[in-house]
Amino acid sequence: MTGAGGNRVFGRQATEHVLILASGDRIRHMKVRPWMMAAAFSCLGIFSIGYLAATTYLVLRDDLVGAAMARQARMQHDYEDRISSLRAQLDRITSRQLLDQQVVEDKVEKLLEQQDALFSRHGKLGSLMERAEESGLSMPGSETPAFLPPKRDKQASMTGGLQAIDRLLASDTKSAPPSSALSFSSPREGVADRADRVFSKVTLSLKTIEQDQLARIRGLTQDAARTADAMTAIMRRTGIDVAAAEPVSASPSDIGGPFVEPVGLDRFDLSLSDLDAALNRLETVRETAITLPYGNPAPGRDITSRFGNRIDPFLGRLALHAGVDFQAESGTGVKATGAGRVITAGYNGSYGNMVEIDHGQGITTRYGHLSSISVSVGEKVESGETIGKAGSTGRSTGPHVHYEVRRSGEAIDPMHFLNAGMKLTTYLK
Repeated sequence: MTGAGGNRVFGRQATEHVLILASGDRIRHMKVRPWMMAAAFSCLGIFSIGYLAATTYLVLRDDLVGAAMARQARMQHDYEDRISSLRAQLDRITSRQLLDQQVVEDKVEKLLEQQDALFSRHGKLGSLMERAEESGLSMPGSETPAFLPPKRDKQASMTGGLQAIDRLLASDTKSAPPSSALSFSSPREGVADRADRVFSKVTLSLKTIEQDQLARIRGLTQDAARTADAMTAIMRRTGIDVAAAEPVSASPSDIGGPFVEPVGLDRFDLSLSDLDAALNRLETVRETAITLPYGNPAPGRDITSRFGNRIDPFLGRLALHAGVDFQAESGTGVKATGAGRVITAGYNGSYGNMVEIDHGQGITTRYGHLSSISVSVGEKVESGETIGKAGSTGRSTGPHVHYEVRRSGEAIDPMHFLNAGMKLTTYLK
């Protein structure tokens, strides 16, 4: 048994080890416990194992370092071979891309030249289109393709064109069916094929726009010619020869030389020349129609007496009525039937207050029995302008408008001009 007062092992007291530390007059005692001995032996073992491991590493280090360097050399060689192979592929790809880019740039430059030609043509056509609209000929303008950049400097246009082609190629790629097991050159060949399709579409679109422009020019030319012919035919029935009324430019004399085909003209320029000639003729016809008395002096008023022989209201016997009478109350405005210059404005015997206008080509008009006159001699008037007010001055039985048309001083039936004016109204709007 173990006693209550000490450490006993099976009836014997364990021997305790005491470590005495002396420092001068001071003495310290420290009991050495078993666990302290175990810890000291453990540290000694660990140190021994570390020492042996370090010695082993130093011995084997050269072999390990040599093996690692050899393995790294093999890896570096493999990487260099792979990089060389990739670099060769990259050079081939770059060369092909440069070649494709040059081909694309050449095609884009050609497209830009066509675009510039269309812009130039549009500018030439713009003024003629405005003249056509002013002449009553209106057609919708052609559209500019949205995939081409607006006109600017060549480098910017080239860049914009290439970007536009890239967008079209991308969209074409998305719409193309997927393909597997392609070789290295197959994707580039596919891009080239798609580029050719895109350029074909763009070229076809530009040609379509060009054909549309030519068709519109031809249509306007034909419309202008038909309108001028129709107006000329109507005016010819009143004895007006529009061709004779056109100004004739002086032709130089003493000229000659061999015939040589004109240069610098294409179908578009020739079409523009034809349209310009047709519009010039139509404008001349319209100006002639506006100048000559094709209007109505009393719009909306009834005719009470026509041109020709009738019973004179004062003498009671047959007499020539040299004009047309319109029913009108005193003070009603009287309109000039055409543009011209006033040659008479005042009291004139049986006409009472009268205005006479010279319209050119030997045509004059007279407005009689006016209660008042609004113009003076030498004044230029426009068609439809008020020249006076209806009345009953002079040889008259009541307020009305007496209207005459004279050619070279001879009275002619105004109804020919009035009827022609009604037909010309649709062309003069």
